[in-house]
Amino acid sequence: MKFQNQERKEWRKFCGYTICHLIFSHPIYLHYNQDSSKKKKNTSKMSNDETPIRFGIIGCAEIARKISRAINLSPNSTLYALASRSIEKAHNFAIKNNLFSDSLKIYGNYSEILDDPFVDAVYMPLPTTFHLHWAILAAEKKKHLLLEKPTALNVEELDKILDACDKNGVQFMDASMWYHHPRTGKMKEMIVDSKLFGQVKAIHSSSSYAPGQEFLENNIRVKPDLDALGALGDAGWYCIGAILWAMNQTLPTTVTALPNVARNSAGVILTCSASLYWEKEETVATFYCSFIAHETMDLRVYGSNGTCYLYDFILPFGEDSASFNFTSGAKFVDLHIGWNLKPQVVEVTSQLPQEGYMIQEFASLVKAIKFSRSKPESKWPHTSRITQLVLDAVNKSIDTGFQPVHM
Repeated sequence: MKFQNQERKEWRKFCGYTICHLIFSHPIYLHYNQDSSKKKKNTSKMSNDETPIRFGIIGCAEIARKISRAINLSPNSTLYALASRSIEKAHNFAIKNNLFSDSLKIYGNYSEILDDPFVDAVYMPLPTTFHLHWAILAAEKKKHLLLEKPTALNVEELDKILDACDKNGVQFMDASMWYHHPRTGKMKEMIVDSKLFGQVKAIHSSSSYAPGQEFLENNIRVKPDLDALGALGDAGWYCIGAILWAMNQTLPTTVTALPNVARNSAGVILTCSASLYWEKEETVATFYCSFIAHETMDLRVYGSNGTCYLYDFILPFGEDSASFNFTSGAKFVDLHIGWNLKPQVVEVTSQLPQEGYMIQEFASLVKAIKFSRSKPESKWPHTSRITQLVLDAVNKSIDTGFQPVHM
């Protein structure tokens, strides 16, 4: 194994740490289950179609465990590098998640992974406060960017990130996984069928969970200097995204927050709700997001001739299949003693978890840019931007005493 000077220094530091780990730690932590790791792709003598996209992960957040697994499951991707604020932290993350291989590079700071010329794309699960700096730097280093949501503290910051991506010809996508599940495509197919579903008249979405006091006191999502958007940014992002998805990514006429806002002592939102209204379509939507209510991930879309609803739109109940309920043309029977039909349960099987599909799609876009000189897909920056715009409007409505915000 050959090393450059900087790599040699890092490897010596890494080896020294590993020896200490061997001496003072239980040896079980140094072993991993081969069955839970993907066999590394041999990139020698591969055509462009076969060459996997080399991912780097910037930051060892808990969600990075899920994405590293997804990268290893995706047939067109490989985990090439991992960076944290220290070699030790990155090393421990790799051990804990069975990521070590002969080819995995480990960096003790974020800048070095961005300077690695072999990294094609980066996944960035840093606290939202740090997105502006590191996302722009990643784009300037020509790294395609899969950015954890919420994408920014406000749309002004996001626009700077998107501008950097556009100027440097790199693909941008936020890491909202549910868009990429095949179930989502099947729901859209049925909702846009005017005969089957009709016009969308109303939508409701919710995202809530109650992780407990430890979370409410110490998690980065309740810290104003790290993730100031709180439950609105974390859980509300999904709710707003689902509503806009059902409305074909068109902005509402007005956004109005509802007066059920709960905050912690630092002023971070723990619970909020809002209504969205489309004047031309005469469509209304509501959402509820919370860190202090029981687990929900509901989405209901009401059409003039049909209804679609599910209870797990953000995270399916299982990885192998997911379902939703769909009704079209329902009527009451004579004397109103029942219905003429029951909801149809539409089940969609999947070969990958939804985060695997997300990685696969993102890598496909990156490959098209890298090998075919395609332009970055504009759908995903647009989706993130209008979600951020509505999120900002909810925040503004809260701050102005729940006044309507005109979009």
